[in-house]
Amino acid sequence: MGWLALLVLMGGALALAWRLGLPRPLWTMLGAALALGGVGYAWQGRPMLAASAPAPRPDPLLDNDALVELRGQLMGRYGGEAAMFTAADALARSGDKRTAVRIMLAAVGGNPRSVPYWTELGNVLFAHDGYQMSPAARFAFRRARTLGPGDPAPFFFEGLAWMRAGDFAKARVRWRRALALTPADAPYRDAIAQRVMLLDQAMTMMGQ
Repeated sequence: MGWLALLVLMGGALALAWRLGLPRPLWTMLGAALALGGVGYAWQGRPMLAASAPAPRPDPLLDNDALVELRGQLMGRYGGEAAMFTAADALARSGDKRTAVRIMLAAVGGNPRSVPYWTELGNVLFAHDGYQMSPAARFAFRRARTLGPGDPAPFFFEGLAWMRAGDFAKARVRWRRALALTPADAPYRDAIAQRVMLLDQAMTMMGQ
């Protein structure tokens, strides 16, 4: 089947070249490229190799050391809560977003007044729902803000979600609120302030 597909591809490419009326020199180059592809397939192709599921790749929007460090500073690195949302985050970054959501739903069910749990539930729901602020993600972030009105974490991570969803105006509102709630001597204040500044600059350049 591999060779058949290759022959069909070559025939289709040559027919398209003829239909478009390409000059003869380009025909020669096209034929050489197709021949080189055939040689490569003959050399490295393994059509009898059994199929297997692809290995999950790191999620580029979640697999970020700087954000992992910042989250640890905002929501803690130790204790039961930290262990739970760290596990959920690791699952989400590896591609298993459904299990990450289930873990955080169970965590919220066991401790419905935990600001970190609701915040992380918002994070994993946002990732699970295609990096869109779905009603479920909005509810989780809103619940986190309601339970922790003086905690910068839910405001910061909701702002991050809005930014990734493309709504910079809402992201700026949340990030400015997170910065206002951050103590002057907090180790993470500079990280939040820098993001606010960069977002402001980006929106100014876009005329917003």
